[in-house]
Amino acid sequence: MKLRHSRFLACILAIAVAVAGTTTAPASAAGSSAPAHRASRLDTNLRGILTQAAPAPQRVIIRARPGTRAALQQSLTDHGDRILVEHESLDAFTAIVHGQDLGPLADNDIVLSISADAVVRPVGLLGGVLNLVVGTVGAVVTLAVSVVEVLLPNGADTSGPAVPPTVLRATLGLSDTQWTGRGIGVAVIDSGLEMSTEFQGRVTAFYDFTQGGVVAKYPYDDYGHGTHIAGTIGGSGALSGSADYRGLAPNVSFVVLKVLDKNGAGWTSDVIRAVDFAVANRSNLRIDIINLSLGHPIYEPAATDPLVQAVERATRAGVVVVAAAGNYGKNLTTGAPGYGGITSPGNAPSAITVGATTTQNTVTRDDDRIPDYSSAGPTWYDGLVKPDVVSPGHNIVAVASSQGTLYQTYPQLAAADNHYMRLSGTSMATAVTTGSVALMLEASRSRNQYPRPPPLTPNTVKAVLEYTAVGIHDAASVEYDALRKGTGSLNARGAIDLGRAIDTSVASGQYWLRTTPSPRTSIGGESLAWGQQIMWGTQIMWGTTVPINQSAWASQIMWGTNVPWSGATSRGSDLVWSNPESWASQIMWGTNTIGYSGGSQIMWGTTVGLTPSTTAWHSIAGSTSQATVKSQ
Repeated sequence: MKLRHSRFLACILAIAVAVAGTTTAPASAAGSSAPAHRASRLDTNLRGILTQAAPAPQRVIIRARPGTRAALQQSLTDHGDRILVEHESLDAFTAIVHGQDLGPLADNDIVLSISADAVVRPVGLLGGVLNLVVGTVGAVVTLAVSVVEVLLPNGADTSGPAVPPTVLRATLGLSDTQWTGRGIGVAVIDSGLEMSTEFQGRVTAFYDFTQGGVVAKYPYDDYGHGTHIAGTIGGSGALSGSADYRGLAPNVSFVVLKVLDKNGAGWTSDVIRAVDFAVANRSNLRIDIINLSLGHPIYEPAATDPLVQAVERATRAGVVVVAAAGNYGKNLTTGAPGYGGITSPGNAPSAITVGATTTQNTVTRDDDRIPDYSSAGPTWYDGLVKPDVVSPGHNIVAVASSQGTLYQTYPQLAAADNHYMRLSGTSMATAVTTGSVALMLEASRSRNQYPRPPPLTPNTVKAVLEYTAVGIHDAASVEYDALRKGTGSLNARGAIDLGRAIDTSVASGQYWLRTTPSPRTSIGGESLAWGQQIMWGTQIMWGTTVPINQSAWASQIMWGTNVPWSGATSRGSDLVWSNPESWASQIMWGTNTIGYSGGSQIMWGTTVGLTPSTTAWHSIAGSTSQATVKSQ
């Protein structure tokens, strides 16, 4: 083994020398600059693996320096490692490599980054403690999941009344809307879809990514999460024989990309492949929105997180991506609410990241609350303010997959009509937001009737949702802070009204509202004021931001980058909080520190080094088991 390992290091060094011959930067020998490169090229999870005496083989995503990928793959193959998946858009690949080789790989300039191919799971309420066993069958890498003990994550529960679709539409201001999502395509990347009359004639394509390839199949859902998500977005209500059970956008079309197995587990690399597939086929499959009600703990900055980068590519391509914030809003040990629980890809700057609210099965908003399980920001490492908005997500009723694990295991979650079931979590809140975005896009297109009208860009959609969001407070009538609510609670009716008013043909820098909608929406007999705020990186923008077609709304602008704003103001140089004293006892951002009271002042220092160890309740990674991978 030592001889074989030495040959591997020699081969890696030879590739590095070849790279050095074509670049001005010298290539270092294996191990010669470990302290400098290892920390920056390995994610947190893999750095932890290196501390083990005999690290097991690991399933990883490796980004290679341009021009070296093929040679690096050959070296790994010669060493007995397995190359599993190519990621052309990343200039990367997924492989199973020997654990002891992670350090030498990271020490060389042929490798840009190495990330764990983390296990992703849906972020609906029902979770579990899992045993994950990975093996190989022929050329396919399999993920076998056995449920040891099913728990409600973070102490959350399914108490309280179910929220039927009629009440959901009403609390979003959609009871009398004429919009149904017609002509809008949604890619649901999840556990699949059980075909029924709910979706008849509206499933454009179904592809299974869970068996190592991209396989077109007849729709199925052996877990049940994806069917519930699709039903929330746009079920027709046909199984009930009543329009009362229809989803928010009952005429949308679906492209369903299955990445989760019958127990709700899957690989990050499969999600990346599905996102890239949706982007590559967005025109011929007519995909406008991607729904990602899944995630994994954040192990690295957004700039190197391969799943985040897939999302950023999708938004740059003009596809709206809606992602769940995660259900890690509480300390797993103490049960106390905590900060820093956002999951990947909810940390993607350009994604619309959604937290959950409870609606108490009432139309009025005054009794809405943010459940403790809904993840709060900031994001690890980058210190970004997330979520962007919060949306109804607790006990949402939608169509069930009758053959799925969820429905078969939890019959008590069936709704009054047993074709439907209730689920809770930021997964459901994400689906509610996706359905609302579909209605906004349809309303916008109906108004912009030019030849090939410019669509609302993902950045514009996100800005409109943030701008029209309304306030939400706790039981003591104290408004939630922005790390829990983003800019506020989703106001679908207001977003449709503002989105429809935008003339997408207007040039950048010009006023682009045909009419000026009143910045208030009437819901449940209440007149609710829009927040009129936009979270932009580390600032909140006020006032006249949305009415002007800013350069920031272009698809090629990454959300949060420093672009000039006309007519907008920010308070403070690096402050995002309009009233920091109101939450001084909850969180302090000082010099890389989160999670303790700093008195009456909130300090904002450098966020470099914002890691799990600096969050309010340390690591959430322990709540998701990592797979042990055997290389053959």
